[in-house]
Parts: sequence; C-alpha cells; structure tokens
Amino acid sequence: MDPADPNRGLRFAGRVSENFKLSNGTWVVANTLRTTLLAVTEGMLQDAVIAGENRDRCALLAWLNPARAKQHAARSNGAEDCNLCLDPGVIAFIRECLQKHNEATGSSERIVSFILLDEPPSLAAGEITDKAYINQRAVLNRRREQVAMLYGPSGAGVTVV
Repeated sequence: MDPADPNRGLRFAGRVSENFKLSNGTWVVANTLRTTLLAVTEGMLQDAVIAGENRDRCALLAWLNPARAKQHAARSNGAEDCNLCLDPGVIAFIRECLQKHNEATGSSERIVSFILLDEPPSLAAGEITDKAYINQRAVLNRRREQVAMLYGPSGAGVTVV
C-alpha cells in the first residue's frame, strides 16, 4: 500500500494471467478495466469479461444485473418474460455509459463493442473458479462465437464508438 512503509501491507491488483496485449503491443490490465466498467455502468452489469488479446481494440462480454436493468428497460413494463439483454433501453444506457468512459480514457481501455450474455457463467464448464470468480480465459474460450461477433462485420455486437 505504501512503498515507504512495508508494514501497511500489499494491495491485490488482479491476476497477471488475465492481462493481455493488444495487437499494437499495449498491455491491458483486465481486472482493473473490468472493475472500472462495472462501476461506470452504475450497477447495470453484474460481471464482465474483457476480450481483445492480439486484436486492435477491447470489447466486452457482460452479464446484466436484472434488478438494475429493469429500471432502464424500455419494453418490460414489469413483464418477467422480457429478454433484458435485447431491450433497447438497457442497451442504450450501457452504450452511453461506455461512451462516457471511452471519452475519458486511453486507447488500451476503450471498449468498442459489447454483447450482453443471457446464459450465466457455467461452473461445470469452468467459467467460475472454486473461489466464485469468473475465469476469463474459460469464458472467452467457451464463448468463441460471441467473441467473434464482437469483432466481425455482422454487427451482432453492440457498437459503442
């Protein structure tokens, strides 16, 4: 915590194994970016995984906090069967939050697109660790199709910029 006073202890800064480089050689500190994005979306996102290793930009796979998402839903009107991941009000709110974030940060922390996942992370598939953390590598490997959509021309991911 304080280089001049080792007795103050250490601060956990995240798992180094989750960090990655963009294609331009810039390091992305995934856990720091993840926690920043969870904060800037004001609780709308329950959790997220940062994609972008060996690519030219970062993108986001994320899970909604349903209670918070319902507050911004344009379609739900309290209906339980509404897919909040596709709701235009929810998407617009997240896009706006990410645009504000992008305006205030460097290129290695900008998010260019996102996909909201309706399938929760799978413990059986190793997407959740034994300590109940999201296993970023497992999520990215298991959900390769969604990652490809973030970067593909199909426009399946929501563009932020």
